[in-house]
Amino acid sequence: MSQTLLGGFLSATFNPLSGAPTTVEYLVVAGGGGGGGSNYGGGGGAGGLLQAAGFAVATGSALTVTVGAGGAGGVNNARGTNGSNSVFSSITSTGGGSGGASSSVNGGNGGSGGGPYIANTAGTGTSGQGFDGSTGFNDGTTAAGGGGGGAGSIATNAVSKFGGGGGTAQVSTITASRVFYAGGGGGGEHSAGVIGGLGGGGIGGNGGCGAVSPTTALANTGSGGGGAGEGTGSTSGTAGGSGIVIIRYPATQSAPTATTGSPQINFADNYQIYTFTSSGTITF
Repeated sequence: MSQTLLGGFLSATFNPLSGAPTTVEYLVVAGGGGGGGSNYGGGGGAGGLLQAAGFAVATGSALTVTVGAGGAGGVNNARGTNGSNSVFSSITSTGGGSGGASSSVNGGNGGSGGGPYIANTAGTGTSGQGFDGSTGFNDGTTAAGGGGGGAGSIATNAVSKFGGGGGTAQVSTITASRVFYAGGGGGGEHSAGVIGGLGGGGIGGNGGCGAVSPTTALANTGSGGGGAGEGTGSTSGTAGGSGIVIIRYPATQSAPTATTGSPQINFADNYQIYTFTSSGTITF
């Protein structure tokens, strides 16, 4: 019997194996928060991360997939903005909290909490999705912003001449490779020749310091942006990374009858894997 391929898999019409899935595994990561603006801004918190197997799905209905955007970095003395939520069906991951700045001192609450401007209150994370930001530092001589929390841990506290480090990222093997997601952003420091906080997992944005600008979080990881430091070239915080939604189920089951949003389709470890980096739908 002839067989028709759909996206690299046997189509639901001609697949001689089993029918549509009744359960799937998912990873849903929200957009990371933006880092705070100039003069020792706090690092952005990572977007909330949720992953689980055995999620029940119905056939014949389009299930919503929303990929959250990363929050913008704060400009000059403004705080960053929170990341946007990511959604798969009834599963919602909360956008990361923004980094604080001098016009809005505390870190924002979110999937993971943002770091504060100097020695103020860190943002709190959402239980089961991420961790809190860390404390900043101010002794009247040196000052530094706190780091944003990550999906793997709370951020590292700022100390003299070092911005707070972003909380660690969390690893997932849903794509059959070890990939890190949702690292926190580092806090900014106020002096040249010292160090802004490092982004969590190498995917969160680094904090700025002196003439060194903060770095932007890695796209499609849901990581927090770096907070600005004091000095030329670092007057603004950077954006958080956009989120991602990944769905997989056994390759012995039928391919989806329809998708929108152009997900990337892969086959690995006897699973078919659908990776969404933009919003869409999937129908089984």
